[in-house]
Amino acid sequence: MKFRKNLAVSLALGLSIASLPAPSLAALPQGATAPDFALNAAMAGKPFRFSLHQSLRKGPVVLYFFPAAFTAGCTVEAHLFAEATDRFAKLGATVVGVTAGNVDRVAEFSKLECRNKFAVVADPGARIAAEYKTAMQYQGKALSERTSFVIAPDGKILMSYTDGNPQAHIDKTMAAVRAWNARHG
Repeated sequence: MKFRKNLAVSLALGLSIASLPAPSLAALPQGATAPDFALNAAMAGKPFRFSLHQSLRKGPVVLYFFPAAFTAGCTVEAHLFAEATDRFAKLGATVVGVTAGNVDRVAEFSKLECRNKFAVVADPGARIAAEYKTAMQYQGKALSERTSFVIAPDGKILMSYTDGNPQAHIDKTMAAVRAWNARHG
């Protein structure tokens, strides 16, 4: 119940990040090859080097880009993905968040808002966001638009979804992982 109250408060305050301008290019589409990368990340507050290639060896990856840690919409989305992480894991999928905003706070965000459930990757300068075509400029800063991808172990994008609504990302990515699992599980 506390989460629902916090969600209502966050939504009542307004999801200002959701109203950010859209990027000039559409995100990489379904069927495209996901750009590989290795960057600094944190899980449960502990830093490590995240490799997409290594994660795909375990199964599909739910890779979601969000504008900035500790903003209203991004915090709601992190809570929702944290609640869903065990369900994704049962289907063999790994959840990973990526942000270009507040990159110095990914360890803290992974612990507090991601509830020690999944890794958060720091994307300084939105370099990886640009490769996935989710980069945008906001008040002179390079950020990423709220976009989720489900990537198959072979590196192909199974699902690409951009929307300001955090809940929709969980629903869409879960459906894509379930569909993949039904064919391969």
